[in-house]
Amino acid sequence: MRRKKDRPLIQRLTDGLRGVREGWKRDLAMRTHVLLSAVGIVVLMIVRAPVAWTLAVVVLVVAGLAAELMNSALEAALDKLHPDLDPAIGAAKEMASASAAVINLSAVAIFVGAILMAI
Repeated sequence: MRRKKDRPLIQRLTDGLRGVREGWKRDLAMRTHVLLSAVGIVVLMIVRAPVAWTLAVVVLVVAGLAAELMNSALEAALDKLHPDLDPAIGAAKEMASASAAVINLSAVAIFVGAILMAI
C-alpha cells in the first residue's frame, strides 16, 4: 500500500484544496481574514502603494492565512481528541491563535507603512 505522502503531486494538491475549503466552511476567522485582506490589497492598488510594500503585504497575508489554517486544524484535532476543558490544551490553542495574530498584526503594520509611503 502506498503511503499518503508518496502519492502523486496532483492528489496531494487536491487534499490541500479540500483543506482550504474545509477551513472556509468551519472557520469565521479565515473568512474574515480573506475578506479584509482582499479589501486591503484593493486599497493598496487604489493609492498606488509601492510594489515592494504591496508584495510584502501579500506575502504576510498568505502567511497569515496559512497560520489561520494551521490554528484551525490544531483546534479541530484537539477538540476531537480531548473535548473536555483542560488547561494545557487551552494553552496550546491560545498559542496557536497567537501565532496567527502575530503574523496578521505584522501584515497590518506593513499595510500601514505602504499607505504612508503612497501618500
